[in-house]
Amino acid sequence: MLVLVAPGQGAQTPGFLTPWLELPGAADRVAAWSDAIGLDLVHYGTQADADAIRDTAVAQPLLVAAGILSAAALGDISAIAPGGVAGHSVGEITAAAFAGVLDDTAALGLVRTRGLAMADAAAVTETGMAALLGGDPEVTLPHLEKLGLTPANINGAGQIVAAGTLEQLAALAEDKPEGVRKVVALKVAGAFHTSHMAPAVDTLAEAAAKLSPADPKVPYVSNRDGRTVESGAEVLERLVGQVANPVRWDLCMETFKELGVTALVEVCPGGTLTGLAKRALPGVKTLALKTPDDLDAARALLAEHTGA
Repeated sequence: MLVLVAPGQGAQTPGFLTPWLELPGAADRVAAWSDAIGLDLVHYGTQADADAIRDTAVAQPLLVAAGILSAAALGDISAIAPGGVAGHSVGEITAAAFAGVLDDTAALGLVRTRGLAMADAAAVTETGMAALLGGDPEVTLPHLEKLGLTPANINGAGQIVAAGTLEQLAALAEDKPEGVRKVVALKVAGAFHTSHMAPAVDTLAEAAAKLSPADPKVPYVSNRDGRTVESGAEVLERLVGQVANPVRWDLCMETFKELGVTALVEVCPGGTLTGLAKRALPGVKTLALKTPDDLDAARALLAEHTGA
């Protein structure tokens, strides 16, 4: 059984979309999405520098567009019929498109609203996020609480992402929890999945209310608690609340195990989630779609593990 997953913010790098736009019809498709949401995805995916694509309002639609585009290069998702789909943070919107909950244009419109709303919320206070590598959650979590930080992403495989003010993150860098090997600042512009993002929730709820979600065509695994969600309306409700609540990727991977996962493919710009899977899901074959050169290997994995 194969799961198809989509990465979250911080996975983007300058120019990462360039080779994907060389695929037949891809440039026209991305240009149409750009017109629909009022953001030049082609420019940001090919020419913009790291600071420009770090902007939350840019990074989020860019990642969802890249995920949808790279998955489409594998073939029709309904025909591939993965055993499950999931996304990390903003990647949940990409996964909602995979599952047929939202069409591509609706997904990109929603993520454009999400990115703008979260950028506005992030501008209120200088905040950020940092990954803690190693350590025991029973030691790390109380330590974060002591510093006033939120465990915004509990990713499993020995990784927790803390979020809070820049002052709180600086204190963390000086005072790591026992057992934590390293604290790595992430390329994001705010303390996502914390109370700092509460102002974005109402804006996103208004946008979501205008959509007509369909029920997932394949199992959709939610960041909130790792549960599979069968109702499109509930998927949308969870996408709204998710911006101010922790990502439980550890629980998503536990559900992959329960579903009987044997392979995992991470769409462009892949790498982060496959790295976590290699540590937390031993024996599961993994593949990250970084460039179109990875498509043949991904198709072979799909054929082996889905019968597609």
